[in-house]
Amino acid sequence: MDIGTLVRRAARDFGDRPAVVCGKETLSFVQFDERTERLANGLLDSGLQPGDSVGLLLPNGIDLVVAYYALAKAGLVRVSLNFRDIEEDQRYKLRDSGARALIATQPYRDAVELALDPEQTRALTNRSPATPCSVRCKPDDLTRIAYTGATTGRSKGVRLTYAIETALLRNFLVDLIPDVAPGDRMLHAAPMTHASGSFFLPHLVRGGCNYLMERFEPGEFLQMVQEVDPTCTFLVPTMISMIIDAPEARRGVARSLRHLCYGASPIARTVAEKAEAVFGKVLTQTYGQTEAPMTITLLRRDEHDRFGSAGRPYTFVEVEIHDRDGNRVPDGEEGEVVVRGDIVTPGYLNREKETEKAFRGGWLHTGGIGRFDGEGFLYLLDRMNDMIISGGFNVYPREVEDVLMSHPAVSESAVFGSPDERWGEIVRAAVTVRTTVSQEELLSFAHARLAGYKRPRSVAIVEQLPKSAAGKILRRKVRDQLATDFSPEA
Repeated sequence: MDIGTLVRRAARDFGDRPAVVCGKETLSFVQFDERTERLANGLLDSGLQPGDSVGLLLPNGIDLVVAYYALAKAGLVRVSLNFRDIEEDQRYKLRDSGARALIATQPYRDAVELALDPEQTRALTNRSPATPCSVRCKPDDLTRIAYTGATTGRSKGVRLTYAIETALLRNFLVDLIPDVAPGDRMLHAAPMTHASGSFFLPHLVRGGCNYLMERFEPGEFLQMVQEVDPTCTFLVPTMISMIIDAPEARRGVARSLRHLCYGASPIARTVAEKAEAVFGKVLTQTYGQTEAPMTITLLRRDEHDRFGSAGRPYTFVEVEIHDRDGNRVPDGEEGEVVVRGDIVTPGYLNREKETEKAFRGGWLHTGGIGRFDGEGFLYLLDRMNDMIISGGFNVYPREVEDVLMSHPAVSESAVFGSPDERWGEIVRAAVTVRTTVSQEELLSFAHARLAGYKRPRSVAIVEQLPKSAAGKILRRKVRDQLATDFSPEA
């Protein structure tokens, strides 16, 4: 079943009930269906053909989600861009994807054949027919090209099909948020261009209402929680940390919240505990990556006593730990996390060699190091490319980061290796803090909790850590930015 059919069915089933709200504007299910039909028809009438790529660079709002589902109805391939990217990165993605059109707040008119700003897009929508768009998409047709976070180099375009979108929807409704029902309320505070956007369709098809925040601010989020009384939201750990530190945060503020889903990066134990004190036992972690969107493993609300685990595999996803020779290793042993299932991309765009390397033996090789315990819970240790080798010993940055983040003053941390003549590499760290703390105190705290070869030799306290568009800390950029800033070793 294609996405257009799902949107039309929701309009039939839920009619004039509110489907999407942003600020003072509300669209019913019928209005949302009609507006997406109009824009889909208008884009095709403008000369685009099913299978063409279209860039989107819009903030959270009704214009954005209408464009998302209009593209899906028209069989056009969405290329979501992010405001946090620099212009050259945005232009690179347009070139790499072969985008013919761009819908953006301030479109690069020299980069594509058809460039539309929001006013032009709304005008095109209003003058186009509301008849059902006649395009019927096949499961293997592309619905979007998503770009990786560039944690190890230039972003790669990941080809995502309608079959993958259907698998993602199924994984949400079977495992992640199976209790979504008519009248539920999803509050989108994180960018819709990333993980939060994946919660829109599950709520739409079940009769829930999607509430969109144009931008995130902790106090405004808590005000929206009081006004909307959401049943579900998605946040990255950095956002959760900012919210619970806000003066408006208090126990019982979210009366109906059942799912506070999070992902993109690990959450500190102290942040998780404070979040549960404010919101209740509603934390749900989902782990995925661009090549297998959102749904590889799941740590449910009642499983957060297993702190540090990424949870168990989704029902319809296979996950194993393999050694360097591609053999499955026993529970408890470390190796590379590999994934198989209909959630996995068929490969990268225009990158045959990298596709062959990442998809060997029928498995997606995630590049992550992990292990399973005896009960099927996955523990992610780190990225293979980020591992530090100091004096011949392997050091996983995440283990050191977890120790630093357990200090009550630390908000975020990034650990990386620095070249050293004697040891090969030594451990360095950078942190952001919520209260005043000295470097000496943090070093002493870490040294008391880590083996000698794992101890950071220095800790830089910074205002912010560089992140990808999806909110993941970019250790490589931290290392490059701070390479000359550390004080000499004692």
